[in-house]
Amino acid sequence: QVELVESGGGLVQSGGSLRLSCDASGRTSSIYAMGWFRQAPGKEREFVAALSWTGGSTYYADSVKGRFSVSRDGARDTVRLKMNSLRPEDTTRYFCVATRWALNSITVVTHDHYDYWGRGTQVTVRE
Repeated sequence: QVELVESGGGLVQSGGSLRLSCDASGRTSSIYAMGWFRQAPGKEREFVAALSWTGGSTYYADSVKGRFSVSRDGARDTVRLKMNSLRPEDTTRYFCVATRWALNSITVVTHDHYDYWGRGTQVTVRE
């Protein structure tokens, strides 16, 4: 089992920045990739970004490309999401995810592809 714990959410003005962190513990040697989804109440889960631990490939949703950046702290089992130029429509709960399986352009955006989910952290962007 792998446990994921997010931190770093909060309230920010439109145009501002936040950095989310996700600490993984447990059988982290089984992880192939980690990433982030977000979900607003009553809406579908939406892929945000992902990072393969092998090779370091990164993937981004079109809605965040150029504004968000996903990275890994190589010394720790931690993945970060740096969010710049935040917009009110980025307001929602962000979930850290991890998978034991390889990513491709189809599976990376599919929430069923991820084995482990954190509890989420709220991001609120004020106008």
